[in-house]
Amino acid sequence: MDEWIKRGKALAHTHREKLLYLFFGGLTTLVYFIVYFLLTRLLLQSTSVSTNIGWLVSVLFAFVTNRKWVFESKQTSTLGVLRELGAFIAARAFSWLLNWGIMVLGVDVLRIWDVPVLLFANVLVIVLNYFASKFIIFKKERNEERNDRHGEQDNL
Repeated sequence: MDEWIKRGKALAHTHREKLLYLFFGGLTTLVYFIVYFLLTRLLLQSTSVSTNIGWLVSVLFAFVTNRKWVFESKQTSTLGVLRELGAFIAARAFSWLLNWGIMVLGVDVLRIWDVPVLLFANVLVIVLNYFASKFIIFKKERNEERNDRHGEQDNL
């Protein structure tokens, strides 16, 4: 039994970042649903307004959790954090458009049942968002280099 526990801990340590990304991704989805349903059910807002506000709130939540706990960004300058935020929102907007395009093409144009198209689109979006965050937005070497180069102490 101890061997299984050791293996499980080693596996969790090896895949820590991916597991945290999935965990906070689940929480991000929950945040989206909560905001959406509060707006549509309690505040009687339209689907469009609720969808857009839910997306924005969930993207901001994802940015904070991804930045702090998943990718552990060391960026401390205000300008650097704002650059990360802008890149994060741009990447998420691109993936939202990609998801929408896949859904329209698959369901409306090709007349494929929506469930497999939705699953395919979401898996693709999750993978693209992970790689965008890891290798572009929160790339550790770039963040540390900027802090060293500019010597900025301005924290957000």
